[in-house]
Amino acid sequence: MPSFDPYERGCPSRDLLDQIGSKWAVLVLGELGRNGTSRFGRLRQALAGVSEKMLTQTLRTLERDGLVSRTVYPEVPPHVEYELTALGQTLREPLKALTEWSVLHIEEVITARGEYDDRTERTR
Repeated sequence: MPSFDPYERGCPSRDLLDQIGSKWAVLVLGELGRNGTSRFGRLRQALAGVSEKMLTQTLRTLERDGLVSRTVYPEVPPHVEYELTALGQTLREPLKALTEWSVLHIEEVITARGEYDDRTERTR
């Protein structure tokens, strides 16, 4: 059984961390976790600011990683739905905690950014 250590160069878990840590992946997984199965248009509407291209890329990557399933219904026009897989469901709590932390601490982060920017601006 191989040992995966994301602190080691070349570890495949780094790529996974990069993907599931991306803004759009976190939001797509969160939206599917909160509201269940969803169509592409509904996801795009729920994720204000995401482009069609970025949402498509994010969904494809999440599907490839086994976190999201895509079901196509043979209708005209085609009806496609996305939902979390059992593996994707295991990310609900960690991502919810991360999202809640960001909301709880955003004001402190904004203050820290302002202070940093003020300091670095004076030293230029």
